[in-house]
Amino acid sequence: MSDDRQYQKARDAALRLLTHRPRSESEVSIRLAQRFPEDIVDRVVASLREQSFLNDDEFARLWTESRDNHNPRSAAAIRRELLGKGVSKAIAEEAVADVDDSDGAYRAAVKFSRRLAGAEYESFHRRLWGHLQRRGYNATVSRQTAARLWEEVGEDSNTSEDSEIE
Repeated sequence: MSDDRQYQKARDAALRLLTHRPRSESEVSIRLAQRFPEDIVDRVVASLREQSFLNDDEFARLWTESRDNHNPRSAAAIRRELLGKGVSKAIAEEAVADVDDSDGAYRAAVKFSRRLAGAEYESFHRRLWGHLQRRGYNATVSRQTAARLWEEVGEDSNTSEDSEIE
């Protein structure tokens, strides 16, 4: 097969990959390297970079934003994910610089805490703490968030008990 034909096939494959979700340069390179020679892969990646289809800065920003909005994780966990996707350490650090772990932990915990309605303090705290730890939050943030939510759950139950008495 001629180089031009292989180049076009590799480019088409890369564009198909990018239609599903944004990807890092490394992700695209690795996937293309499974089917195409290295020189073709390098040409395709360079071309896509020039045309702004591949941009690790933008990819890292979008990934961080998506994680923070839809499935909160700690800055450290998001940084690890980005590094795993081949983004440079400097770009990953910059992307997570504005991530607020306390806020993210609270948002993740509120959603999960609905499943723990009626649980005793020990069970509530243990399960919520574990949930936050699996999302990469440190022990201090997890403990503070669990305590905050326990207080809020207590206030909500007191409010509902007061309304039932009246």
